[in-house]
Amino acid sequence: MASPFSGALRLTDLDDFLGPSQECIKPVQVDRRPGTGSAKIHVEDDGSYIQVKDGGTRRLEKARVSLDDCLACSGCVTSAETVLITQQSHEELRKVLEANKLAAPDQQRLVVVSVSPQSRASLAAHFQLNPTDTARKLTTFFKMLGVHRVFDTSFSRNFTLLESQREFVRRFRAQDLPVLTSACPGWVCYAEKTHGSVLVPHISTARSPQQVMGVLVKDFFAQRKRVSPATIYHVTVMPCYDKKLEASRPDFFLPEQQSREVDCVITTGEVVRLLEEEGVSLSTLEPAPLDSVCEDPGAQETTSHRGGGSGGYLEHVFRYAARELFGIHVDEVTYRPLRNKDFREVTLEREGQVLLRFAAAYGFRNIQNLVQKLKRGRCPYHYVEVMACPAGCLNGGGQLKAPDMPGTELLQHVDRLYREVRTEAPEDAPGVQELYRDWLQGEDSEQASRLLHTSYHAVTKESSGLSIRW
Repeated sequence: MASPFSGALRLTDLDDFLGPSQECIKPVQVDRRPGTGSAKIHVEDDGSYIQVKDGGTRRLEKARVSLDDCLACSGCVTSAETVLITQQSHEELRKVLEANKLAAPDQQRLVVVSVSPQSRASLAAHFQLNPTDTARKLTTFFKMLGVHRVFDTSFSRNFTLLESQREFVRRFRAQDLPVLTSACPGWVCYAEKTHGSVLVPHISTARSPQQVMGVLVKDFFAQRKRVSPATIYHVTVMPCYDKKLEASRPDFFLPEQQSREVDCVITTGEVVRLLEEEGVSLSTLEPAPLDSVCEDPGAQETTSHRGGGSGGYLEHVFRYAARELFGIHVDEVTYRPLRNKDFREVTLEREGQVLLRFAAAYGFRNIQNLVQKLKRGRCPYHYVEVMACPAGCLNGGGQLKAPDMPGTELLQHVDRLYREVRTEAPEDAPGVQELYRDWLQGEDSEQASRLLHTSYHAVTKESSGLSIRW
């Protein structure tokens, strides 16, 4: 079974991963063209490979697997990841919904689905809809299945952005730099397991939008509904398989309730499989309004944020820091491309002096360059928006593909749809300030720190360099 998780992810408490003494077989797609003759491959005594074709022989070169190949490869899968794929899937959601239909009313679970804006844009492109209609038709579909509430994670992202802004200003004043974003679980897992002591101290502690929504649902929403968090089954729709691993982190488990803040993560592609299994086309459904976590009518609107398709962390933090630290109002953030289109830089200057230097680094090729700069003490940036996928979250591994459209063209179309939605500043979003006041007990309170932040941990490597237990 091939794993859809990022190739950087491996759970280190298991023994079923490939060690250095084993061969790594990188799966490739063989292009079978009509008219080409078949070939046989013989393995010689010295381990070399000989191709026999049309009466001739040719010695084949042994494939070499680079770090880039390994990080992008889905060939190796641990048993725990296999379990996650099984437990966190649309089939598991279906089981919960079927069980609800058979249970007595007081024994049913309250099923909540939170949809990411990146998944919404991908579905809009697939079904040739606008993003707002897509969100509303998805609400209709999920409620047809038996879901009770459908939320938009753009609302929870308001809290992630606000906390990221304030955290950066605090760390800038303390010269605890650089700050690296924490919203991408593939990047965070790589940082923890590969360069823990170097990278972990620099990672932002602000929770991702998925996990902020998790605490909103299992804490605030549960209190308001006067139900136990354990009776709520919370599902998120995400563009990325690695979000399944993020939801399974011990940091996001409620021991008193024996419940996770996010019980199940399904990808954009799994939503389409659900639609196909039900024989439903999203385009034909009547739209229904989204639900609001805080029951504010304004919060039912489909919204987004300024900046890139991964959430706009760089832009929001940059504008806030420029205003708070230097009294400069930034209208437009101008990016300067560096090595490639996935590595860009933004600077704030005054009288020829660079006050702030931010960067966006997407894809592991650029992440590796960033890591090398940090290890050598030569990182020039105050803040870096880091994402494991090239082109960011809109290009996540769980997003939909179009066989009849080139990948670049499809990504541009999804990006246009993503940006069609009305944007709003996180501090102005309906219900946000009220929740800071009434639920979180203030912006700088212990409650806000506990519920909106988390911690990351360097993973201790095996003492044996060969990962062999004697």
